[in-house]
Amino acid sequence: MRIWRYVDEAAKYGSLRKAAEQLNVTPSALQRRIQDVEEDLGAAIFERSAHGIRLTAAGESFIRWVRTQSADLERVRSHIEDLSGMRRGHVRIACSQALVNDFLPRQISEFRERFPLVSFQISVVDQASAIRMLREYETDLAIIFSPRRTPEFQPLMTLGQRVVAIVAAGHPLAARKVVRLRDCARYPIALPDGSFGTRAILDDLLAVSSAKLPVELESNSFEMLRNLARSGSVVTFQIEIGAPVPETDPGLVALPLSDVEMAHGPLVLGQQRGRTLPVATAKFAEQLARRLDDARMKPQPA
Repeated sequence: MRIWRYVDEAAKYGSLRKAAEQLNVTPSALQRRIQDVEEDLGAAIFERSAHGIRLTAAGESFIRWVRTQSADLERVRSHIEDLSGMRRGHVRIACSQALVNDFLPRQISEFRERFPLVSFQISVVDQASAIRMLREYETDLAIIFSPRRTPEFQPLMTLGQRVVAIVAAGHPLAARKVVRLRDCARYPIALPDGSFGTRAILDDLLAVSSAKLPVELESNSFEMLRNLARSGSVVTFQIEIGAPVPETDPGLVALPLSDVEMAHGPLVLGQQRGRTLPVATAKFAEQLARRLDDARMKPQPA
């Protein structure tokens, strides 16, 4: 298992020196380990160059096997520990940025109150990266907005999400119950970039709308977009589950779009198809599915 990790880290960093630093071994020791594996396989795993190392075709096949075996071993270990009552485990999640402000931290805290020996690794990535991480066994679960359909992605729970406008509490639109796109068009607009499902939903809506938004700012960070809205007259957009609430962020207001211009899409909790999840991960997935169901927001008045 240690040798598996050595090869995996070398593949991840593309550098023997960087991988050796991460593994706390010398580059020469890491090189010898890799050479032993290559000798056993009868094929080179890495191509060496002055710029570092990269996987060969044989290496790519081997690293997929390593990650599959590591994932299966973690599942077995988790099951054994669950049988012994230790409730240990390590849960890896790839998620959209909308989940990190409130929903996911609360769910992790709640879970760790019951299972304090379970650790978590959270990767905040776009939907394409989340699917890739599942496929390459770099994560166990993904919670992403409006993912593209792929045969390897298995949805566990789908929750419809409306897109809402976000403005500062003192913004001229803040007192409204709902807004139209033409209302927002009177102010500077800050949008998430094309890597976000929210942007794709808005682009589809705008393609059939007579309103044209003056997009003056774009970012791949929802935190940046919220701060822009908080500090001035900027209007930005996000899905409901990531929208600010007065209790935690009184400086911002979330405004549903009117039913005439309702923009919506699915928030999906999923895993790699056909994979049996480790016990701790499966238990957390069950909790997430329940809480996502509880989080269904009541329709806003038009």
